Amino acid sequence: MRLRRCGTDAVLVEVDSIGEVEAVRAAVRAADLPEVVELVPAARTVLVTARPGGLAAVRRVLDSVDLTHRVDTPSQEITIPVVYDGPDLELVAGTAGITTDEVVRLHAEATYSVAFCGFAPGFAYLVGLPRELHQPRLDSPRTKVPAGSVGVAGEYTAAYPRSTPGGWRLIGRTDAPLFDPRRAAPALLAPGDRVRFEAAG
Repeated sequence: MRLRRCGTDAVLVEVDSIGEVEAVRAAVRAADLPEVVELVPAARTVLVTARPGGLAAVRRVLDSVDLTHRVDTPSQEITIPVVYDGPDLELVAGTAGITTDEVVRLHAEATYSVAFCGFAPGFAYLVGLPRELHQPRLDSPRTKVPAGSVGVAGEYTAAYPRSTPGGWRLIGRTDAPLFDPRRAAPALLAPGDRVRFEAAG
């Protein structure tokens, strides 16, 4: 774990894996420090922003983090219905050496967790994808991915909250309201949430 000071009241925690990111995020959240005002996990970092003078308390928590152990923190479980008819479903099956039905079964049977959010408002990177479905991004990204598209890329799966360019392999689509700025919490998914996909239609 490497700590880099960011301005006067924030620290960037650098680690080596998404599992270690979750260990740091969960430990800081479980400590419930009043000094912490923002906690932002990413693929290999966690940014912790504190109130003025609060970094000392944050550092004490970070000094005690066991990167091999995840602290259980309160989270919600969300089920997202998916119609598995994506344009890359057969490509994913062929690359994995399995049938499209097996792709659907593997994707829908897994339980995922939100590792971090980014790229676009409400876009959540989910870990827990079965190894058979780990796939490279498309050689040529699409200029427009329809909102609600469900895809896989590398070790992640995700659903696009709005239409954007993207290079993930698309296996389905959902009508779930992934992002709504009128809600108190605009994003449906937040780091630490558990997610299940349910085959629909």
